[in-house]
Amino acid sequence: MNGKTIRTMLGACVLSAATLGVTSAAQAAEWLYAHEEYENDVQDVYAYKFKEYIESNSEHTVTVYRFGELGESDDIMEQAQAGVLQFVNQSPGFTGALIPEAQIFFVPYLLPTDTGTVVRFFRESRAIHENFPELYAEQGLELLKMYPEGEMVLTVDQPVTTPDELNNKRIRIMTNPLLAATYEAFGAAPTPMPWGEVYGALQTNMIQGQENPIFWIQSGGLYEVSPNLVFTGHGWFTTAMMANKDFFDGLSAQEQKLVRDAANHAFEEVLVHIDGLADEALEKILAADDKVTVTRLTEEQIGAFRARAPHVEKTFIDMTGERGRTLLEQFKADLQAVTN
Repeated sequence: MNGKTIRTMLGACVLSAATLGVTSAAQAAEWLYAHEEYENDVQDVYAYKFKEYIESNSEHTVTVYRFGELGESDDIMEQAQAGVLQFVNQSPGFTGALIPEAQIFFVPYLLPTDTGTVVRFFRESRAIHENFPELYAEQGLELLKMYPEGEMVLTVDQPVTTPDELNNKRIRIMTNPLLAATYEAFGAAPTPMPWGEVYGALQTNMIQGQENPIFWIQSGGLYEVSPNLVFTGHGWFTTAMMANKDFFDGLSAQEQKLVRDAANHAFEEVLVHIDGLADEALEKILAADDKVTVTRLTEEQIGAFRARAPHVEKTFIDMTGERGRTLLEQFKADLQAVTN
């Protein structure tokens, strides 16, 4: 029996105990929600704002499980699809194996790095609000909200400013074919790895780098073993909050509205939370460790990386076919609408 199977079984046991005595998900007094991050991280803030809204406006309760309590990202997704969890928060980086089109968030230099533009995109994008719900529904999931967490930052064993300096460096990525294509295009050797193994792998030089939003680099202590931070401007970390579709469809119209209102409330609250979060996290990192270096690529330096993005776009279309092409066109139209 492998570790993944054990985690899944343990998670099921915990959840079975939590829901003992409940007659049906739709009538449950307790709803279960799992996410991928630690206490006070962005997904945790979102989950608790959602929980507070539900519990303030109904008799339901929401129990939140953080990273590792029920396994890793793939474990909690399996539990959500099976209906053991009512709600799950998962990044498209992991969902990409299930919904290939979700990998669009890993096309480099597609999303801008300006926070205001990114937020407006997530509020107004037709791709987000019309295309994606259909894709998630095909996998038994009711997409309730997609939201940004922060600009992606690369940490490496040595400062880099060009793709050549990334040549053959093993960079940890989520298990995501398009993200692998991105780092191959950047010249690195992408290395899929579960989050729980990343710190040790950096410490032992099994890998030479990884990417994450700066708050996650700070809260996970990654700067301690990968102290060179490089702002490449290539993308934002995005996540999605969803419900098991059978559960959601079984709710009354009033309860469905409650859930959607709670998701919207948490979205607004988390946007307030991420405003300035990256700067605060970087300040904490610099105060904690004087070995940390920060490299912000110039526009000219970014141009060398950006020039490799069209190859990744082509890979995305090859992976996803006409649906992916249509989604990419809608994405670009939505981005143009919010930047004009």
